[in-house]
Amino acid sequence: MEVKRRGRGEDSVYFDQANGYWVGSVSLGFSADGKRRRRTVRGRTKTDVRDKLRGLREEIAVGVRSPASYSVRQAVEDWLRDGLDGRSAATVTKYRHVLKPVLEHVGHAPLRDLTAHDVRHALTVLGKDRSSATVAIAHNALTRAIRHAEGRDLVRRNVAALVDSPKGQAGRPSQALTLDQAQKLLTTAGDLKKYRLGAYVSLCLLTGMRTEEARALTWEHVDLDGQLDALPPVPPSVAVWRSVRQHGDTKTRKSRRTLALPQASVDALRAHRVVQAADKLAAGGAWQNHGLVFSSRIRSMQRTSAASSGRSPTPQDSAGAGHRRSCGTRSSPCCRPAGRRSRRSQGWPGTPARGLRK
Repeated sequence: MEVKRRGRGEDSVYFDQANGYWVGSVSLGFSADGKRRRRTVRGRTKTDVRDKLRGLREEIAVGVRSPASYSVRQAVEDWLRDGLDGRSAATVTKYRHVLKPVLEHVGHAPLRDLTAHDVRHALTVLGKDRSSATVAIAHNALTRAIRHAEGRDLVRRNVAALVDSPKGQAGRPSQALTLDQAQKLLTTAGDLKKYRLGAYVSLCLLTGMRTEEARALTWEHVDLDGQLDALPPVPPSVAVWRSVRQHGDTKTRKSRRTLALPQASVDALRAHRVVQAADKLAAGGAWQNHGLVFSSRIRSMQRTSAASSGRSPTPQDSAGAGHRRSCGTRSSPCCRPAGRRSRRSQGWPGTPARGLRK
C-alpha cells in the first residue's frame, strides 16, 4: 500500500517506538542560525495528538508561547520575582506565604492546562481552615500571577479571573475600640505632661489617619488655623501625602488626601507643638530639625515605633487592664504597655542620646 506524502507546511504525526507514544510536530520556520524551529506535542493515541496539535495551532495564531513544562508554581515565582516592582520584601513574603497552600494543589500543573475548576477547588480547600479574607487575598494573588504570565504570552487566558472567591471561615472578632473606650482613651491621652504622644493618639483616632502616615507627618503639612472667613470656609487640616513605607509614598494613590481636623485634634497638636518647642530650647545645638510632628529622643519615629521621649497612653490606662484594644496597629506606641521597650530599642542601653529630633 502506497503511503501518501504529507503536504508541505502540514503537521507531522508519528509513533515513537522507543517511548511508546504518538508525537505531533509543528514547523515554525527557521531560526537566524538556519536551524528549523519546531514545537511538539505527545499523546497516547493519534487522536489525542491531533487534538493537541489543533490547540497548539490556535496558540501560535494568537502569539502564545506556552511550554508544556511551564507550571503554575513557576508562573507564581516569576510574578513574585519580577511582577512586584516597588513592593517591600514583607509584601512579597506575605504573598508567598498565602499562596503556599494553593500551590500544594495546583502548583505542579502545567499553566496552559490549568482550569477554572482547578482554581476553584484549591481555593475551596484553602477556605476550610482559613478566613474569607485570606482566601480572597490568595485568589487575588493567583489571578495577578497568571495575568503576569498572560502579559508575557505564556498562557492564552486567565482562568483564575473566571471564578469567584469561595467563602472561608469567620475571621477573628474585631479589636476596635468601643465608643466609651475611645472617649476614655482620648481623655487619658490629653495629659501631655505624662504622655508625650497624646496628640499622636488623638490625631489617629479622630481622623482615621494611618499610624504609618502620622509618623511621617511634617509641620509644613499641618494647617491649624484654616481660613474660616473664606467662601466656602476652609477648616484646619492635615495634608496626608507621605508615609513611612519603603518608598515614602502612601498605601494607595487615593490615600493621598487632605483631612479636616476636629477641634480636639487642633488643641492637642497646638499643645504638642508647645512641648516640642520647649524640647528644642532645652536641647540647644543638639537639636536635629527634620520638621517631623512626632519624633523621639534617639531617632525619628520613621525608624522606630517606640517613643523614647516619654510613655504613651495605653488602652489599659483608660479602659481597664482587662481590655486589649488597639487604636491602630499592635506595633503602634499607643498600644505598648508601660515600661516595655521595642525590640529595636533593646539594643541601645547606655547609648548616648543623639539629640532630639523635631
